[in-house]
Amino acid sequence: MKTNKSYTKRIRVTRTGKLVARKAGQNHFNAKQSGSKRAGKRRSVALTLTAKVIRRFLPGMV
Repeated sequence: MKTNKSYTKRIRVTRTGKLVARKAGQNHFNAKQSGSKRAGKRRSVALTLTAKVIRRFLPGMV
């Protein structure tokens, strides 16, 4: 089974082995949100993937 490349391009692996990705919903329509909410969206989020997601998108990891 092949790895889903579009999924892997959105994920970054840290030095300690954690998976990090961008928060969703930060491309447009952010002008009406508060500054703190917009600043929070700039940060990345640590991913916790279920076994089903890993099996489907990242088969080489298991």
